[in-house]
Amino acid sequence: MATQTTFRLKGKSRDSSLELVLDFPLASIKSDKHLAEAQRVMDRLLGGGRRNLGEETYLDAWSDLVAAYEDAHHAIEPASAADMLRQLMDAKGVSQIQLSRETGLPTSSVSEILAGKKPLSRQMIQTLADYFGVDAGVMAASI
Repeated sequence: MATQTTFRLKGKSRDSSLELVLDFPLASIKSDKHLAEAQRVMDRLLGGGRRNLGEETYLDAWSDLVAAYEDAHHAIEPASAADMLRQLMDAKGVSQIQLSRETGLPTSSVSEILAGKKPLSRQMIQTLADYFGVDAGVMAASI
C-alpha cells in the first residue's frame, strides 16, 4: 500500500538520495561493525563539500540512526558536579579563591565540591549558573 506524503525529493536530489540508499541502505544499527560502516559513510558525505537536499536528507537519517544506537549501547554518563565546575572554571580562567571571592561561596565549599565531597545546593547552582553565564540546568544536570 503506497503512502502519500508532502515531502518528496525531486530531480538530482532524488537521484542522489536513491543512489546512496542503494549503496548503503538505511537500517537500524545492530552492531558496532555496522556503526563503524555508517560512520565511514557519514564521514565521506561530510568531507565531500557541498551536499544537495538528497544527500542532506540521507545524512540526517544516518545521524538519527547513529545517535539512537550510541544512546542505547555507548551512553556517556553525565559529568559530575566537580567535573562540571572544574570545566567552567578552566574555561573562564578562574581559581578556587577567585571563584569564592566573586560569588560569595565559601572557599571550603568550592574545595569540597571539586573534591566530590559536597553536593551542589539549589542556591549554589543558581549562583554558579549566574556567575558563569550558563543555564542553571547545566549545573543541575550533575545532581
